[in-house]
Amino acid sequence: MNHPIDSRADARSGLLQIVLAAILWGTVGVATKYLFTISSANALSIGFFRLALATPVLLATCWYLLGARAFRIPAGDMRYMVLIGVAMAFYQVSYFAAIARVGVAIAVLITLCTAPVLVSLLSALLLRERLSRAVLAALVCALAGTVMLVWVGPATGAVAQQTLTGIVLALGSACGYSLIALFSRTLAGRYHPLQPITVGFAAGALILLPFALAAGLVVTYPPAGWAVLLHLGLIPTALAYVLFLAGIRHTTATVATIATLIEPLTSTTLAWLLFGERLGPLGLLGALLLLGAIGLLYADSARRTQAPPE
Repeated sequence: MNHPIDSRADARSGLLQIVLAAILWGTVGVATKYLFTISSANALSIGFFRLALATPVLLATCWYLLGARAFRIPAGDMRYMVLIGVAMAFYQVSYFAAIARVGVAIAVLITLCTAPVLVSLLSALLLRERLSRAVLAALVCALAGTVMLVWVGPATGAVAQQTLTGIVLALGSACGYSLIALFSRTLAGRYHPLQPITVGFAAGALILLPFALAAGLVVTYPPAGWAVLLHLGLIPTALAYVLFLAGIRHTTATVATIATLIEPLTSTTLAWLLFGERLGPLGLLGALLLLGAIGLLYADSARRTQAPPE
C-alpha cells in the first residue's frame, strides 16, 4: 500500500511533468513560424520531419520500457494505431499551414480550444455518449469565441481569403486532434500509452512522405533551420510526450487536461514576445470564450466523475 506522503509526492511530480510537457508543446507554434521566415519550408515538409525525427526516439523508449512485446499488436488494433498516424499527419500539416496564414496565436487557440468540444460532439455521435447541456454551452462559447478571435473587420481580397483559409485549416487541425483522442480511447487500457503514440508517429511519417515528395520536400535549410527541425522532433514531440505519459500516471485526467492549458498560454505569450502578435480587445474576449468552453467541459467531466452511481 502506498504511503499518503508518497502518493502526494507522486501527484506533485506528475503534475510538474505534465506542466513541463505543455510548456514544451507551446514552443511548436513559434518554432514553426520562425522556420517559415528563414527558409522555403512548407507545411508538408515540416510535418514530415517533425514526425520522422521523433519516431526513432519513441521507438527506442518503447523498446527500453517494454522490450519485444512493445510491437506484438494484433492486426485489428494496429489498424487503429495507423489511423492515429493518419490523423496525426493531417493534424500536423493543417496546423502548420494555418500558422503560415493567420499566425501562431489564432491558429493555436482555434486548434487547441475547439478540439475538446469536437471530441465531446464526436463522442456523442460515434460512441453514443450523452450530450449534456454543458457540452452544448461549450459549443456555443467555442463558436462565438472563434468568430471573435478571427474577426479582423471588413477585410477584402487576398487578405480575407488568406484569413478564411487559415481558419478552415485550424478547424481541420482541431478535427485531426479530436480523431487522435477518439482512436486512442478505443485502445485505452489494453496497451502502454506509448505504444499507440509510437506506431502512430511512424505511420504518420510514412503517410506524409509521398505527399511531401510530390509537393516538393524541402531538404535545404540553414543551420538554424536544422536546429529548429531537431527541436520540433525531439523536444516538444518525443520528450514532451514521454513526460506527459509519465506524469498522467499519477494525476487524474481532468487535472492533466487543465494543466495542458498552459500550452496555448505559452504559445500566445511567445508569439507576442517574439513576433509582436496581438489579438486586440475582441480577440482577447474570443480567447476567453474559448478557454471558458474548455472550462465548462472539464467542470462537467469532474461533476460526472464525482457523482455517486445511480
